[in-house]
Amino acid sequence: MTHSPPERISTGVPGLDEILHSGIIPERSYLVRGDPGTGKTILGMKYLTAGVEAGETVLFVNLEESADDIRDNAATLDIDLSDVHFLDLSPDSDVFVDEQSYDIFSPSEVEQEPLTTAITDRVEAIEPDRVFIDPLTKLRHLTSDEYQFRKQVIAFMRYLKEQGATILLTSESTPDSPDNDLQYMTDGTIQLERSEMGRIISVPKFRGSSIREGNHSMRIGTDGLAVYPELTPNGADREYVAEPIPSGVTEIDNLLHGGIERGTITVLSGPTGVGKTTAGTQFMKEAASRGERSVMYMFEESRETFMRRNRAIDIPVGDMIEQGSLKVEEVEPLDHSAMEFAREVRREVEENDTDIVMIDGLQGYKLSVRGENDEMLVRKLHTLSRYLKNTGVSVILVDEIQSVTGEFQATEAGISYLADNIIFLRHLEISGEMRKAIGVLKKRTSDFERTLREFRITDHGLEVGEPLTGLRGVLSGAPEWVESESALDDG
Repeated sequence: MTHSPPERISTGVPGLDEILHSGIIPERSYLVRGDPGTGKTILGMKYLTAGVEAGETVLFVNLEESADDIRDNAATLDIDLSDVHFLDLSPDSDVFVDEQSYDIFSPSEVEQEPLTTAITDRVEAIEPDRVFIDPLTKLRHLTSDEYQFRKQVIAFMRYLKEQGATILLTSESTPDSPDNDLQYMTDGTIQLERSEMGRIISVPKFRGSSIREGNHSMRIGTDGLAVYPELTPNGADREYVAEPIPSGVTEIDNLLHGGIERGTITVLSGPTGVGKTTAGTQFMKEAASRGERSVMYMFEESRETFMRRNRAIDIPVGDMIEQGSLKVEEVEPLDHSAMEFAREVRREVEENDTDIVMIDGLQGYKLSVRGENDEMLVRKLHTLSRYLKNTGVSVILVDEIQSVTGEFQATEAGISYLADNIIFLRHLEISGEMRKAIGVLKKRTSDFERTLREFRITDHGLEVGEPLTGLRGVLSGAPEWVESESALDDG
């Protein structure tokens, strides 16, 4: 017998819903924990406004900030709380106007109206579908001991669930007063943190269903809170034919025995100024002629410089952008986490049916995508590239080698294992003159030409010569002719 997955409701944060496989389970309780300033209250606001948008009745039980302060803070984030009901139990409210109010949450024999009555009256009056309590740990100070606190919390949450409410609550955990007990008493835990990687969100506990585990990126901006789930290698369902994608330059396509295959990962490797970006752009130019769309993410060069340089060599990137067959995105340094960047690439591919994604270049990616070590960034680049490959997107990664001449090195980013194709470009010093050469080091899906060809960037685009069969020692950094130097000039 198979069981259908439990019904879900939105948290109000699409990325978090994705981590939770479409949201949280109704009529359960969830703890949001984290240090001050990590975004717990903002998450609660989004949770309540999502309920309002769904036509539900929602209640904000505030025990720290006043309702007016909460509304003012929400307005700065463009969050409208006008349809949210409040039960204001903050210290300066009428509920806590005198010191006697601070002991009424515990079961006592006094004749005062207990705090529980204030809550139950409000709940029964509006019958909320969603309740957000911020922070529940304030009630710890209103009970006589830890046992009474736990007993009251369990009874409180059970009461709300019996009323048909789904509960989100926050905690303030300190070394002297940890919130471990709340983690056991609730059905799920959402953890918010700040680290060198930026803001992080994770779900260490979620009863009743699997979730996407791991640490995910989060950002608090002027429009509230955004979550960027860590990408998984599995791509979307997208049919494609693993056919060769030509560059449009006959000699390059001869080197590759027709081109790079669709749905493969290609590394363009070489030192600065050798023409890696131009070679990658050539594949996108040819794709545009077939009516396909490409996107280039530039980590090292400005968009303006890229446009000006391509105009000078007669590659019509301006027309391609205007026609919608090319998008050039300049990535600002230290402005994204790796997960935010992956999310942006995924959105581009899925919304615009993009065929080629080019990342230029990998060293800039490692410097610009903030807060993670090289090993972690390579892992995330691996995941992104595998995801794109599985959707049938052709990926071009531009990797700059530091040495201009000398001993050959395929890549410096540690991603050669990931590449289906490695195309390398080299500077050559021949008879006191600097030249360039292009070759193929690796091609998984077919055979390739194992020779070098001279590579030139001219006013009319790329020109590639005949195989340099008389040249040896290029990969060792000491090229020399074994036949006649005229072969280079003939190319």
